Amino acid sequence: MRRDRHLRNRDTWLGHLASGVAAILVLSMAAGCGQQRSPSGSNVTGTSQPVDLESAKRGEYLFNAADCISCHTDKEHGGARLAGGRAVETPFGAYYSRNITPDPVHGIGAWSDADFLRALRRGIAPDGAPYFAAFPFPAFTGMTDRDILDIKSYLFTQKPEPTQNKPPAAGFPFDVRATMVLWRALYFTPGPLQPDPAKSAEWNRGHYLVKAVSHCGECHTPRTALGGLEHDRALAGAQLPGPGDKRAPNITTDVNDGIGSWTIDDITALLKVGIKQNGDFVADPMSDVVEGTTKLTDPDRKAIAVYLKSVPAVPGKSN
Repeated sequence: MRRDRHLRNRDTWLGHLASGVAAILVLSMAAGCGQQRSPSGSNVTGTSQPVDLESAKRGEYLFNAADCISCHTDKEHGGARLAGGRAVETPFGAYYSRNITPDPVHGIGAWSDADFLRALRRGIAPDGAPYFAAFPFPAFTGMTDRDILDIKSYLFTQKPEPTQNKPPAAGFPFDVRATMVLWRALYFTPGPLQPDPAKSAEWNRGHYLVKAVSHCGECHTPRTALGGLEHDRALAGAQLPGPGDKRAPNITTDVNDGIGSWTIDDITALLKVGIKQNGDFVADPMSDVVEGTTKLTDPDRKAIAVYLKSVPAVPGKSN
């Protein structure tokens, strides 16, 4: 049944895109979307780029909050740390995380600050090609310039790994980057995220961590047939693609299906030690996320809890 659902999603994608793929390809070629060039604005190469250690220290904190290591390290197959190659499963095929070590050839060692900002803010690679949405740039776009560049500083202190990036294991047209032109028009709103002046500083901090840095909605929000987030059902839980029958739970304040009965302390305990309200420990993939949230400060974990307790209740449904 799960495979049938994924196939139906794929067929829906094909139906929506079939009439537009040719036009998008022509548009992309005309606009130079697939142009190959050196990273723009680069004036240094590889690990010779100077690194601000204070910036790197701040970046390490954000790196942990974003759980970058889980996606960008292929632990299952013994991959090198941050060298990419982990499969991100989707209904349309698998997309592999890229090498984000400072290796100048296969990693990001030749990237300038402008390149890194463009990747996280706009989802555009240094050569001008759009990234697939398996990379959560629609969430990272909400981050501030300083926070984005602090993460870059931290990454540039890591060991370079000459691991080549893998192409997606997805059939046509889901392996064509030009299709992202249509997807971006439908689902992508560039940031950064703006604070809500009517809310407290604590609420705004929690909102920023949940929506942008930790990109919780990427797993906990259901998606449309085209793979975009259903924003009217934000954080209401979603089936996770891939083997098994895993589901990211509803983390809205719905009492029956969500965390409406949870207290602030219940939420912070989960983020600190990975234990749920009922005494059970979280399982994979949330256990990987908790490895990062255990390294957050108590005030930041509380800010996340405060924000989540303000999210309107949305009843769960089957995807």
